[in-house]
Amino acid sequence: MKRLLRLLCVLALVGLAIFFFVTRPAQVDVAQFDRLTPDAVHGKDVFHAAGCASCHIAPGGEIGDAPVLAGGQAFASDFGTFYAPNISPDTVAGIGGWSIEDFANAVQNGVSPNGKHYYPAFPYVSYAKITPQDLVDLKAFMDTLPPSGEANLPHDVGFPFSYRRALGGWKLLFAGKDWVVTDVATPELERGRYLVEGLGHCGECHTPRNALGGLNRSAWLTGSVLPGEGKVPGITPSALDWSAEDVAYYLESGFTPSFDSAGGAMAHVVENMSKLPTSDRDAIAAYVASLP
Repeated sequence: MKRLLRLLCVLALVGLAIFFFVTRPAQVDVAQFDRLTPDAVHGKDVFHAAGCASCHIAPGGEIGDAPVLAGGQAFASDFGTFYAPNISPDTVAGIGGWSIEDFANAVQNGVSPNGKHYYPAFPYVSYAKITPQDLVDLKAFMDTLPPSGEANLPHDVGFPFSYRRALGGWKLLFAGKDWVVTDVATPELERGRYLVEGLGHCGECHTPRNALGGLNRSAWLTGSVLPGEGKVPGITPSALDWSAEDVAYYLESGFTPSFDSAGGAMAHVVENMSKLPTSDRDAIAAYVASLP
């Protein structure tokens, strides 16, 4: 019996060690940023494509040209309610004191500067595909925005989801840099894939999720249901009977082919997308039209 107890204790310790090893927060290779020159002008386009202001402006706030990223918006989910944090350049309440390594770890790995996992309400699964140059440009632009001293609100998430270390296991299952569409025939489609699957993180809303909150990539962009938002439509050709020109015009103007207009969270998406170069909206539309 004593030998059995010793064996069980050893197995438990080994299992615990393995758990902590596989769920450890990942870190970026900071050397990839060493020779890059930040371009805040281009970073503005990256910022709008990524939709940062849509979630991180205060409730009822406006995006505009220089949004105040004070945070505070509530996002309901099946796992609890998450509150967008302050990501303004304030050095105390915001992220003004972050290095590019801190910033990249947060955006691409979902890891805070103090080494804790972020919840995937922050779409780092999609942002993992952002290029190093776009990351440094994005940070350069965000550093020019107005600071805010607004304090962050704690998430309303109960146990076991409040145990953040377990998110390391979630990331092993559902995070990664693989493309959903692996074969793109033209530079325009490649750009569209980058904007839809990466920067624009369209799949985070338009793709259904499994019981653990991971994206069901086999049903990519076929629509979903979001708490507080209701039904989110599919945008594949079988679900959306629009031409590529219709999609591009909608992203610029907010008007559908039937002269309806974007509402809810999509209104912010259109506001962001309308600020992008025409070629980017065309690339998004071409990618959507090319889906099976």
